[in-house]
Amino acid sequence: MTIQPDDLMSIVVDAAEDKKAMNLIALNLQGISLISDYFVICHGNSETQVQAIATEIRKRAEEHGARIRGLEGMDTARWVLVDMGDVVAHVFHRDDREYYNIERLWSDAKVVERV
Repeated sequence: MTIQPDDLMSIVVDAAEDKKAMNLIALNLQGISLISDYFVICHGNSETQVQAIATEIRKRAEEHGARIRGLEGMDTARWVLVDMGDVVAHVFHRDDREYYNIERLWSDAKVVERV
């Protein structure tokens, strides 16, 4: 079963919200980047919360048939990257999010508005 990028992005956002991710934003990179169709960016207030958010994203994505291509940063939980191909989730610790400011790097991308 192949999950569509839009659906996967929504699943990732829902999973992060369920773990109380802060300042969650989804960027549509279609037509801007060959890396992925969407970036989902959020942060947690502690290493434990960052790990919980990333774990929930991985679990929900796999339940819906997405393949996890990479999971980096779980050991330190300062910036966890969950690569699902068409969707990449960046889960930061609150202290590191502002420092890296990857939203600025992708300022050409449209923010996905959810209803």
